[in-house]
Amino acid sequence: MGLAAVEIGKAMRARVIAAASSDEKLEVCKQYGADEVINYSTEDVRDRIKQLTGGKGVEVAFDPIGGKYSEPVIRSMAWGGRFLVIGFASGDIPRIPLNLPLLKVASIVGVFWGSFMEHDPKHERENIQELISWMNEGKLKPHVSATYPLERVADALNDLMERKVTGKAVLVTDAE
Repeated sequence: MGLAAVEIGKAMRARVIAAASSDEKLEVCKQYGADEVINYSTEDVRDRIKQLTGGKGVEVAFDPIGGKYSEPVIRSMAWGGRFLVIGFASGDIPRIPLNLPLLKVASIVGVFWGSFMEHDPKHERENIQELISWMNEGKLKPHVSATYPLERVADALNDLMERKVTGKAVLVTDAE
């Protein structure tokens, strides 16, 4: 999801700051267009955001991780910013002090694609058409970092769960 967010941000002409847990993953983010990077395993997220934004903060944050990383990012939002809750890959759902969005007039927005598709199918179709258009224009190029024969599906799932895959893992068959 993170690389897709980087590419979509760039397609929308945003300055993209990518955060990841390793320098290897951040290098891939740079290859996919990230303007700046933060290694949240070795850097203080708030300090780095402050440095990269000249103290202004980020206007939009895309958070599929949750856990202990959400609050420092919300504290680093720009005035009127939007914090997009995508999921909780860390396994922990954060408890956010509600004074944080209040003080910055920031929004915390849940982004649940399945629910969006069900409740607003017209806009969902429009979004998909725009994504297809960007793919056809070469603005989106999914990164496949690992392929597995179908009989190794368990290995593929384990590598995904252990966050060893950067980008997509693809199962291949021997079909001719």
